[in-house]
Amino acid sequence: FVPSPLAGSFSNLSRRIGAAAQNMGVLRVPQRAITQTVALFGLGGPAAGSGKYPLIAEEDVMKQKAHGTSEKPVMKNLRWGSDFETADRICNFNRHYAEFAGYWTSTNFLKEVDQVGETTYYDSVTGKALFIAPRGRTFEEFVAESKSHGWPSFRDEEVVWDNVRCLTNGETISVDGTHLGHNLPDRSGNRYCINLVSVAGEAERKD
Repeated sequence: FVPSPLAGSFSNLSRRIGAAAQNMGVLRVPQRAITQTVALFGLGGPAAGSGKYPLIAEEDVMKQKAHGTSEKPVMKNLRWGSDFETADRICNFNRHYAEFAGYWTSTNFLKEVDQVGETTYYDSVTGKALFIAPRGRTFEEFVAESKSHGWPSFRDEEVVWDNVRCLTNGETISVDGTHLGHNLPDRSGNRYCINLVSVAGEAERKD
């Protein structure tokens, strides 16, 4: 199901998205997530910021591959107790939906993550570095913003741009086709709201 900005009013479109998600039976989509998804299709704020970032990719990056939009499933040994099945659906068989708001706080993330230095967040499929945070702010500020929005939220300087792109509608992806989340800019600039299950991988092994 792909929501369309021509599908009626905001409330009607929200109901349709929610109903479709329930029928799919794969993802829990809270009203807040629906609101943000609808915003990406022209009924809310801008999907992509202005200036040097984000780097924009062509839709071809998300073409069908051996395993959804990726060449293989997500890793079995995801960090922070992230759920494998949820991660695989969101990363590889999904373009618009998200883990439920606050999911990341229900994992072991806040107990295990480095609260003093930077943490590198790796692609759950490929193991490539995608984000390094916090940068330019404290860990407490990173957590506060993420809690406020419901998903881990990264800024331009925290993105590993060698491996991350956005589409013109704001969808945030890896260069290999992993769905990560969406760019939902605010007054401070680009804000990449990312599914924890998409960035819970272990670092790739380089032989």
